[in-house]
Amino acid sequence: MSTLHVRVATPEGLYKEFDTTILNIQTEDGDQGILPDHMPLVTMLKIGIMSSVEDNVRNTYAVAGGLFYFRNNVAEILTDAIENKNEIDAARAQKALTRAENRLKSKDPNIDMKRAEVALKKAMNRITVSSR
Repeated sequence: MSTLHVRVATPEGLYKEFDTTILNIQTEDGDQGILPDHMPLVTMLKIGIMSSVEDNVRNTYAVAGGLFYFRNNVAEILTDAIENKNEIDAARAQKALTRAENRLKSKDPNIDMKRAEVALKKAMNRITVSSR
């Protein structure tokens, strides 16, 4: 069975490297399923879910957006943050969600609303992934 090789990098360095038969990603243009021998692709990832089958086990990840590059059966993902479902601290994610909601409700002119919206999306995504 053909596979594709995936490398995921964050600002801290290489997060994970693995082989898979399918990689499901959420891009700014919609959901994509990447199979071996897929045409070359460069796209932006949105804050969302990534899943793959590794050693016959489905793994689900919370991705904080980023860049996806695929060519010659090698997928490279550059992202600020990624967490496997099993790595997510649901209580911490819930606290982040509450904090972001409070900032968005605030009338404080010193609050960066765009940053608070992104924090809200990331927290919601982490909660969604952790509950799957």
